[in-house]
Amino acid sequence: MSLDRTSSLGRTSSVDHAPSIDFGRRTLAVRRFGGRLSLRVDVRTVIVTAVLAAAALMLTVVALGLGEFSVAVPDVVAALLGHSSGAVHMVVVEWRLPRVLLALLLGAAMGVSGAIFQSLTRNALGSPDVIGFNTGAYTGALVVILLMGGGYFAVSAGALVGGLVTAALVYLFAFKKGIQGFRLIIAGIAVSAMLASVNTWMILKASLEQAMSAAVWGAGSLNKVSWDQVLPVVGVFVVLLTVLSFYGRRLGLLEMGDDAARALGVRLEGSRLVLAVVGVALTAMVTAAVGPIAFVSLAAPQLARRLTRSASVGMVPSAAMGAFLLVASDIVAQNLFAPVQLPVGVVTVSIGGCYLVWLLAREVKRQ
Repeated sequence: MSLDRTSSLGRTSSVDHAPSIDFGRRTLAVRRFGGRLSLRVDVRTVIVTAVLAAAALMLTVVALGLGEFSVAVPDVVAALLGHSSGAVHMVVVEWRLPRVLLALLLGAAMGVSGAIFQSLTRNALGSPDVIGFNTGAYTGALVVILLMGGGYFAVSAGALVGGLVTAALVYLFAFKKGIQGFRLIIAGIAVSAMLASVNTWMILKASLEQAMSAAVWGAGSLNKVSWDQVLPVVGVFVVLLTVLSFYGRRLGLLEMGDDAARALGVRLEGSRLVLAVVGVALTAMVTAAVGPIAFVSLAAPQLARRLTRSASVGMVPSAAMGAFLLVASDIVAQNLFAPVQLPVGVVTVSIGGCYLVWLLAREVKRQ
């Protein structure tokens, strides 16, 4: 193994004296097996990701202690380590831990999904909630809830099918001698508007009890989360990340442009299809678990990109930022109007709406 350090001054030190390129950023190059396996890591990206992950974990500990039954931080840590029993263990581990873990997982999933679509479209507005995949997954889940009365796994399947069908429609409407990011976004906004009307019509036609349940769930809520919802999400998340690990590098190559990616051996449409399916599946997983949660997928990749000062959207920093944002938003949702708990989707919409206005104003100034 050899380590290369490249700074803005272009100085390089290496055990095997391998040449290095000065990208104007401090990087760490790790080589194994005589240079046949190498990895170049940006130091700033690693530091920012680590800080975001640490901040998300700190918020996790804080969230586990907040509530009507307040628990001190040392007692929270003791409960997590299995050194407590009785009321503290029940409140921290059995009641609050599933909710916080789900917030971490779903926030990371939304961050990754947003990074995928923003990279594929090469546009900061290329997010699942803007393009309409959130709305499509909600439509599929509503069909199962209101028309079939399905359980948790049936709703999950309905959300996945709804998201995939919506993605296919958006792709079909946007396709014209290939796919361009701007056309995909415009087609997605149009399809999302139509599906939102369909969702409203279904809720209005449902019984009062079903309509109230669907409306609360449609706001995106982590209330009343249990371990039964966490375990399936963990399983699906691991499977999707495994698939993504084989295609993640191709995402960066696709950002370089079709010609460059093709020259580097990337199968364009096949890679885009797999990445899009994984992104839609992550969005559908979130919708099936707690309902549609808006704007985390939109904001997390761009905020992470600005902190890392990277030229492209990174999936790992986006996941860390998404987890941090959703845990922070859920803390606000639980405690802002305590003892009344808001759906976390209400908080993300409020914060994300301000971010979207700023982003649109910034994009207009750049034109």
